Amino acid sequence: MKILLAAVNAKYIHSNLAVYSLYRYTRKYRKYVTMQEYTINQKTEDIMQSIYRQRPDVLCFSCYIWNISIVRELASELHKVLPGMKIWLGGPEVSYDAARELERMPYAAGVMRGEGEETFLQLVRHYADRTAALDEIAGITYRNSKGDITENPGRNPVDMGDIPFPYEELTEFTHRIIYYETSRGCPFSCSYCLSSIDRRLRFRPLDLVRKELAYFLENRVKQVKFVDRTFNCRKDHARAIWRYLLEHDNGVTNFHFEIAADLLDEEDFDILSRMRPGLVQLEIGIQSTNPDTLREIKRTMDFDKVCAAVKTVQGFHNIHQHLDLIAGLPYEGYDSFRKSFNDVFSLRPEQLQLGFLKVLKGSYMWEQAGMYGCVWREHEPYEVLFTDWISYEELLELKRVEEMVEVYYNSGQFAYTMDFLAAQLGTPIDCFEALGRYYEEHGCLGISHSRARRYEILLEFIQEVCPGALPECKDLLTFDYYLRENAKSRPAWSPEPTVSQTEVKRIYDSLYDSLLSHYHGFDHRQIRRMTHMEAFDCGVVLFDYERRNPLTNDASWHLIRSEDTDDKEDKRDTKSSG
Repeated sequence: MKILLAAVNAKYIHSNLAVYSLYRYTRKYRKYVTMQEYTINQKTEDIMQSIYRQRPDVLCFSCYIWNISIVRELASELHKVLPGMKIWLGGPEVSYDAARELERMPYAAGVMRGEGEETFLQLVRHYADRTAALDEIAGITYRNSKGDITENPGRNPVDMGDIPFPYEELTEFTHRIIYYETSRGCPFSCSYCLSSIDRRLRFRPLDLVRKELAYFLENRVKQVKFVDRTFNCRKDHARAIWRYLLEHDNGVTNFHFEIAADLLDEEDFDILSRMRPGLVQLEIGIQSTNPDTLREIKRTMDFDKVCAAVKTVQGFHNIHQHLDLIAGLPYEGYDSFRKSFNDVFSLRPEQLQLGFLKVLKGSYMWEQAGMYGCVWREHEPYEVLFTDWISYEELLELKRVEEMVEVYYNSGQFAYTMDFLAAQLGTPIDCFEALGRYYEEHGCLGISHSRARRYEILLEFIQEVCPGALPECKDLLTFDYYLRENAKSRPAWSPEPTVSQTEVKRIYDSLYDSLLSHYHGFDHRQIRRMTHMEAFDCGVVLFDYERRNPLTNDASWHLIRSEDTDDKEDKRDTKSSG
C-alpha cells in the first residue's frame, strides 16, 4: 500500500505546511506514506508523469485557490492511466462544498473537510490495515460502496500540542520560505475571510514553540512566516515568542507575523524597539478606512490606533511593515477607495499591497454577495468584477494602479522620485493613476521590463505630464539609482557630473579617517569598488554599499558639504540612511 501526499505550490520558493503536517502526523505509518511537492509553473504533463511513476494506491491532493484547476486536470488524467488509484482531496478550496466537488469530479473517492491531521491518520489506517471504516471517519465526504455521496459529521479540532513539528530536515529549504503556526482559528469575524468560520482559537504550548524556534535559529534559516491569522490576538503568547526571538537572535533569520496593529501597546513597543533590524517584519491588514465598509465586513479596527502604532514602530527604524488594502468591498466606491489608498499611503509602509476582493466559498461574503450586487469571476481566484458601488472599468483602473505600486513603490527603487512626483501631481493615488494610464496608452502594460527600462519609462512619463520638473526628477532618479546600484558609470539619462574624477579622488582621500575609517586595511581601489561618489546640486554624496539598510537594501549615504570638500564632513548637513 502506497499513499502519496501531493502539493502543487504557487512558486518553488513556497512550501506546503499542510502536507508536511499531515506527513509527520502519520509518522507511525511512514512505510506507507510519502509526500511530493510541485509548482503550478511546472508542466502538468511533467507532474502527471512523476506521480504515475510512483504508482500510488491512494493519491491525496492539497487544494487551494491557486492550484484547484491544475489539481482537477491532474486527477482526471491520472484516473485514466491509474484507474485503480483512489483520489482524495483536502484543503480550503474543497472543504466547504465537498459534495458538489465530488459531483464535479466523479473519479474522486472523497474529500477531507477542514482540519486534516486526525482525519488523514484515520484514512491511512483505513487503507493500510483496515482498522478504520470510512463510515466511522469524522470529517470526510466520500462515495460509499453503492457510489452514493455520503457526508460524515464534522471533526472536533485537534489539540495543537498533539501536532508533531512538521520539519525534520531543513537542507531542502535553503532557498525556500518556511511556514509555521502557533495558533489556529481567529477571534475576529471579517466577512471575506475563511478564518472567521473557525472561532475556536487554540494555541500551541509555548515550551514546544520555543524548542521549534530554536531549531530554526540553530539552522540559520532565511525566513520563517507565521501563518497565525492574528498573531498578537493573545498578548502573552505573542510577547513570549517575541521575547524569545529577541534573546536568541542569530543575526540571520527573519520572522514574519500578521498582526492587528491597534492591539499593540507600550509593552509590545518596548520589545519590538529592541529587535535587530530585519529580525521581524509585520503585515497589517487595514483593507479599508471607510467606516461603513469596515462595519459591513465585520472588521474590528480602530484606524487612529493603527496609525499611531505604525508610526511608533517606524520610529524604531528596525521593522519592515507591510500594509494591505482590498478593493471591491461593500460600500467602497472608487472615490472611497482613493481615500483609503491615500490614508494608508500616508503611513509610508515599506510595502503597500493593493489586493482585490476574492469571494471565497464558505465565507460570509459568499453567502451575502447578492445583497451587495457583487459579481465575481466563475473560476478561481473568484475575484470581484463589480459591485453596487464600483464598476468593472473602475476596478481595471485600480489594476493599473496596483501594477504601478508594485513597480515604483514596493520595489523601493524609486522612493525619492515618487515622493516628489506625488506632490507634483496632487495625491499619491493621482500619481499612480496617471502613471498607469501612461503605461497603457504607450503599450507598456503587461511587459516584463528591465530595471533600466523602468527608469527610462518614468522619465518619459515625467517629460509628458510635468516637463518643468524633469531636471529635478533626473537628479532624484540618479540618487535613487545609486542607492541600489553600485554602478561606476552614470546611466545615459542622468545629468552630466559636475565634479571631475580628480576632484572625486581628492574627496575620497579626505574621508579615509572619518566616513571611510571602517575600511582600514583595504587599499584605495578596493574601497572605491565598495563605495561610490556622485555630485548633485546639494553637494557630493558618498554611497556605501557595504553598509546597506537591512529593511530597504539601500546603501548608506552621506552628504558631503559641496562648498568645502577639504573638510572631512559637514556635521550639520551630513545625512545617512543607515
